[in-house]
This record gives sequence, structure tokens and C-alpha cells, in this order.
Amino acid sequence: MSAAEIKTLIDSVKNVKHRTIIMMLYSTGMRLSEISALKIVDIDSTNMRIKVVQGKGAKDRFTILSEQVLLELRAYYTLYRPKEYLFNGQTPGKPLSMRMIQHSVQNALIKLGLDSKHYTVHTIRHSFATHLVDNGTDLHTVKELLGHSSLQTTMLYMHLTAKRTQGIVNPYDALPKGNQPDSLPSF
Repeated sequence: MSAAEIKTLIDSVKNVKHRTIIMMLYSTGMRLSEISALKIVDIDSTNMRIKVVQGKGAKDRFTILSEQVLLELRAYYTLYRPKEYLFNGQTPGKPLSMRMIQHSVQNALIKLGLDSKHYTVHTIRHSFATHLVDNGTDLHTVKELLGHSSLQTTMLYMHLTAKRTQGIVNPYDALPKGNQPDSLPSF
């Protein structure tokens, strides 16, 4: 998803809990299961990071915490008063189910007319990684934030985007100029 699509998605969600979840998904790159299991004690606003406990492969890691999202989290907390899990489910003391998170994201995508078959919760994670690289973050850092064991896995997230190809000088264009034809066809 483009940054504009992510922003439109977030802005379109009126439910505070669902909007905060989408903001967290995009701003942290956390997996669906990790957002569902996130506890209040895992948020470290002093160091602006979030501890992901027992992520994929039963590994702990840290990811980044956005200053803007922290403000939203505080507003969300004031409104919902969660006790243990950041996003409570219907049963007290239980986390919001992954299915409910998927459902809220899919509903928002459908409402916007975005292709909910191709855009998923995981697409938001993919967008986090792609946008980090587009903005100059090195692949090793992205690998650590995503919790990948191998840089090869992180490389799968990377693809050419228009932003990355802008400003690249084609090596052929860097060759010394020779005789140019007087008129060229228009393609």
C-alpha cells in the first residue's frame, strides 16, 4: 500500500480501538498475532519502543514506537481503560482475537473500495517495511524490527518502487555522448 492509502485507511476508521490497532500495525510492523497479544507493560514510552514478547519463533524483540501513535495510545487508554492486554476482547482479561482485528481491517478496506483480497493485515506490515527502506532505513535494521532470523526473509519484502527508482542514473545514460540522430520517434 502507498503511504497515501495507509493514511486514508487510518483516517477512514472512526472506531477509536480499530483506528489505534491499524496505526499500531503500520507504525510498528508487528504481526497480527503480536498485536493481539500486546500487553500494556510492553510499551516503553521512555525509550520509545515496544517489546514484542514471544513473537514468531518464540523470540522477543523490540520495535519502534511513534510519537504520534503514543498520543493516540494515551487517548485510547483513557477511553477504554484496558487492564492487561492493550486491546481487550469481549471477555475481561482476554486479548482481542486475531479474527476481530482482521475483520475490522477488512471492513475498513471494503468501505474505502480498496481490494480486500489483495490488501490484508499483513499488507500493512509489508508497507511498514517497504516505507522504511524507501525512507533510507538499512535492511539490517528493518530485519531486526520485523523479527526476521534471516536477511533473506527481509529481502522478500523489498521490491522496486517508484520512489526508489527516482534519481537513479541508468549506466547507459552515463556513457559519453556520441552522435545523436536529428529527429527521434516519439514513443
